[in-house]
Amino acid sequence: MKTLPSLPGIFALLFLAIPVQGQSLRGSSWSVDVQYRTARDHDFTFLTSSRGVQRFVSQGYLVRLAGNEHYGLARVSHPYARPEVKLFVERLAAQYRTACGERLIVTSLTRPRNGQPRNASSRSVHPTGIAVDFRRSTNRGCRVWLESTLLSLEKQGVLEATRENRPPHYHVAIFPKPYARYVAALPNKSLPDPAEHERYRVRRGDSLWRIARNYGLDVDTLKEANKLNGTRIYAGQVLAIPTTR
Repeated sequence: MKTLPSLPGIFALLFLAIPVQGQSLRGSSWSVDVQYRTARDHDFTFLTSSRGVQRFVSQGYLVRLAGNEHYGLARVSHPYARPEVKLFVERLAAQYRTACGERLIVTSLTRPRNGQPRNASSRSVHPTGIAVDFRRSTNRGCRVWLESTLLSLEKQGVLEATRENRPPHYHVAIFPKPYARYVAALPNKSLPDPAEHERYRVRRGDSLWRIARNYGLDVDTLKEANKLNGTRIYAGQVLAIPTTR
């Protein structure tokens, strides 16, 4: 094994805690097949147009990713994804920011078939909302950490990741049910500090269940964060939305 350069502070600790597996991010037809079969097994719809994306947003199947202090979006035409993808991005971005000091940049999420680039595979899962692309950092330490983490999660069977070159980015397909089970089994489920909460103003027609789903949370977590005894909410009420870790 090659000797890696010394990494200061918490970055070194995080990197050592996630050893590189005997896998690769080079991608393959097998990897594309796994992603495609997973989407089919979940019976996910391959959306064909922007109108279809908006319909799925209105029905709650896709949720918005707005960015925060840990991650941003760069020219993302449809900033929506499955709730499990939002959960993955927010958890990964918080860890990434802590590890290497920069924000994680999302370059693509749900992409309907009529909006796919010319070099996209006909079996791409972007039209289903389970994929996310990240910009490849120019910081070698950040690349090492992110690639090691993606490989570790790939070994857990919760995603498939590929390092792409045109343009330079990482393509990640999240397997929703396995990933949700993986997160549920993590030992530390404590809520973040109140200062790390996002705020949401309730609109007419909202329900606590729908708001929780849009943010990749469960109703009990949202109730606990807002000290609610029941599920009744009202228009104009401001809810604290815990940032998922």
